[in-house]
Amino acid sequence: MEVLAYRGVSKRFGGRTALDTVSLEVGPGEVFGLLGPNGAGKTTLIRIGLDILRADEGEVSLFGAAPTPQTLDRTAYLPEERGVYRRAKVRELLAYLGRLKGMKRAAAHDAGDHWLERVGLSEVADQRVESLSKGMTQKVQIAACLMNDPELCVLDEPFSGLDPVNVALVTELIEERRQRGRTTVLSTHMMHQVEALCDRVALIHRGNLVVYGQLDEIRRRYSPHEVMVWTAMDLVALGVEATQRKAGCWHVELPSSATPAGYLNELVRNGVLVDRYEPLVARMDEIFVHLVSGGR
Repeated sequence: MEVLAYRGVSKRFGGRTALDTVSLEVGPGEVFGLLGPNGAGKTTLIRIGLDILRADEGEVSLFGAAPTPQTLDRTAYLPEERGVYRRAKVRELLAYLGRLKGMKRAAAHDAGDHWLERVGLSEVADQRVESLSKGMTQKVQIAACLMNDPELCVLDEPFSGLDPVNVALVTELIEERRQRGRTTVLSTHMMHQVEALCDRVALIHRGNLVVYGQLDEIRRRYSPHEVMVWTAMDLVALGVEATQRKAGCWHVELPSSATPAGYLNELVRNGVLVDRYEPLVARMDEIFVHLVSGGR
């Protein structure tokens, strides 16, 4: 059973269409990347899925049925905007948010302290949130999302304001959720984090679902039909149509009928001593720019 599903979801604000018949599913235990440029409709889609907004058309299911207060308690949401009580003390804020999710008072305090230690903020537990830096505040919000181990966690730009050390920490926390069978929806513009974490992705542009599927398959679909070959031999002298990039490194555009594996076998059969061979695979940032700029 899918954890979160949209079926033909549309949403309009006045005369502007924010979402146009979007259908997609998020499966159990996966890290699902929700991508798109600013204003594409990602946040609207998230909020409809969590029953913050209502769709004009289409249906949403959460854990197999329409969202209810009970199923929503099994979720957590990190919005892109700051959403904390700035005059509250950090420890008190986490305990309060834990109790809103149904935790007992003692359990909420214990979980809050555990997660403050986990994100490296134990020393500011008794400070007011307003005294914290942007990155610290972001980590408080992440701790609040994760402290009751939600079955579904939706993270909208979780890496915002974080330095490389804390980006690595949040990446580790998301990976730990996957290992425990928890589901995470990740909306981010950091495409290298998408490549590192996501099982499947959907790209929304101008309210439309532009691409959707397994990350590896999408990268292969938009990759050039090209390989890099490392060899001490002169490929041009051997009759291979290649461009030398540097000593011992050659760029080859494959014939349309060739596969990377088949072309490697052909090189070896023709006596080329191949030290290294690498099919070129498109990066997600390249695919993002291509699709948003009008490519298909």
